[in-house]
Amino acid sequence: MRRWLLALALLPSLALAQSTVTRDGVTLTQAQEAEAEQIGGQLRCLVCQGESLEESDATLAKQLRGIIRQQVVAGVAPSQIQSYLVQRYGIFILLKPPFSPITWLLYAMPVLALLAGGLGFWATRRGATPRPAPLTDAEAARLKELL
Repeated sequence: MRRWLLALALLPSLALAQSTVTRDGVTLTQAQEAEAEQIGGQLRCLVCQGESLEESDATLAKQLRGIIRQQVVAGVAPSQIQSYLVQRYGIFILLKPPFSPITWLLYAMPVLALLAGGLGFWATRRGATPRPAPLTDAEAARLKELL
């Protein structure tokens, strides 16, 4: 009977333990974890450069995820967390940087590459060598001798 009472007394604490998550050394609720994952999903791993912080296994990415989770637990707004990381690591940490004078070349590069390719194609076609003059009778006779 005592075991049953002990089990019933511990049941709420087990339910509470199920609603918390410990990741990257920080214990947070499921909602906080979802918010931290959403923030980390928008930031680039500075080591891998092609993955978000949430996808990366790099040591620096784990440290940054820990910072993000600590800030989320402290109640800092997602925009403030993102601004802090941009201020510390630069705009390169954003997977989708905003359109600004700093990044206009980044967004214009595909169009510029197409224009440069088209211009290069046009220039090579324009400067194509003319067709050679037809063979003279003497050249044609010599060619028949060689074949």
